Amino acid sequence: MDADDIPFEDIKQTLKELNTINSLLGGHAITVAGVKTIIGNEKTTLHICEIGCGGGDNLKAISTKIKNSSIYYTGIDLKETCTQYAQQQYPALPAKWIASDYSKATFTSNPDIIFSSLFCHHFTDEQLVFMLQWMKEKCSKGFFINDLQRNIVAYYLIKWLTKIFSGSYLVKNDACLSVARGFTKKEWQVLFEKAGIKNYSIQWKWAFRYLLICKK
Repeated sequence: MDADDIPFEDIKQTLKELNTINSLLGGHAITVAGVKTIIGNEKTTLHICEIGCGGGDNLKAISTKIKNSSIYYTGIDLKETCTQYAQQQYPALPAKWIASDYSKATFTSNPDIIFSSLFCHHFTDEQLVFMLQWMKEKCSKGFFINDLQRNIVAYYLIKWLTKIFSGSYLVKNDACLSVARGFTKKEWQVLFEKAGIKNYSIQWKWAFRYLLICKK
């Protein structure tokens, strides 16, 4: 998915399958749990921003599960094909889609919540330390991360599932690679320490994910 020359139709097929995987294996539920942990029962106007938003499915899942018409969204992705697809999929969602490096995006006012899902394994440790510091600086209520645990069972499980059910060569290649580039709990602890962030929690979630939350 990181290549620059992938045809739009291949991107669309991949994003559709990732949405299915997140729906069936609980990825969207973890994202919704992250939002609820930070806002509680708050019903005021909220701005939620996802970096590495892909096709916008996480933001749609939040709007479906959290009944608050005063939430508006920002989705940021480096690939313009992804933000275009998100706009096509969810034209009624109160969202702004930005094709940009997340760190170069600008906000009129900082989002209440910033999060990422299945995004961090694309970066080096140094880049992740910067990302953690950026997310904490730019959010007003908190940030969270929903990402993969590096685990041999998860590796072979997703390899088997995508081999049988996936029609996307990108999913078949990237799914295993994403797990292999995932993190252990100890590695996350080291990254947060390097970022100078102490007020965070790490929860293990099915299927082989971590939900990391930092509330301000």
